[in-house]
Amino acid sequence: MKTGTTIITLDNGYHLWTNTQGHGDIHLLCLHGGPGGNHEYFENFAQKLAPLGVQVTMYDQLGSFYSDQPDFSKAENKQYLTTEYYLSEVEEVRQQLGLDHFYLIGQSWGGELVQLYALKYGQHLKGAIISSMIDNTEEYVEHVEACREDALPPSTVKYMHEVEAKGDWSDERYQAAVDILNKSYAGRKPSGISHLISTAVLTVYHEFQGDNEFVVTGKLKGFDIRDQIKNISMPTLLTFGEHETMSLKAAQRMAEDIPHARLVTTPDAGHHHMIDNPDVYFAHLRQFISDVESKTFDA
Repeated sequence: MKTGTTIITLDNGYHLWTNTQGHGDIHLLCLHGGPGGNHEYFENFAQKLAPLGVQVTMYDQLGSFYSDQPDFSKAENKQYLTTEYYLSEVEEVRQQLGLDHFYLIGQSWGGELVQLYALKYGQHLKGAIISSMIDNTEEYVEHVEACREDALPPSTVKYMHEVEAKGDWSDERYQAAVDILNKSYAGRKPSGISHLISTAVLTVYHEFQGDNEFVVTGKLKGFDIRDQIKNISMPTLLTFGEHETMSLKAAQRMAEDIPHARLVTTPDAGHHHMIDNPDVYFAHLRQFISDVESKTFDA
């Protein structure tokens, strides 16, 4: 596959920005988080995986950053604000790029898409990499509530609940508490990724998640495939930060339920553990791909 940027036109007429880096016969497709995030934390993956001969492709999902951003206030575009649409988009991207027998990695929301893709289109995957995402929202919400209680005074937690009940997301005291939580559990170290303006597409993020990572009021609220993950059949890497928004207890259960799964954790790292502690994160990733390629993967 050629390297560099390729703009693909979807069957729905919209355009997606894709970018491929690196050289080799092993292919990795990357799904970013959010929803409404973007590809940027995958930009060094080809460099980090070069010793294995991995070619890395990333793309911005519909509504995100470099890709087309429909006017989601229009009724005809509401159809794209569904998990089902974004799952179908992954498959269309795969087809248009000519990928098969490849690795699929997803961060956070992207990790949800990896799970769903592995269940529906698993015949195309050599390996699945679920990065910082569990298989249901219920345990996620329970865990982030515990994170709040650990990181904040009881009075602040109480105040956050009061604000959330009112839906007053612009409250400055509330957002200051969210900032403290983000620095403890989302990204514990500066990312090195900066822009003069925010690149997050909040229309999409709010539709699925809500105001922030510590409350779920959108469509992701009902996500639960705990009864299905036993059907993920390919080698699977579950990778999490040790200080993260996702429940490590739930991750351990997933590692037991998925037939061929390996759970690894990255110390001194939060939700974005590829940035917080890249040496350990990429060592785990290289080991997984190497073991699958050499047929020595031992779940």
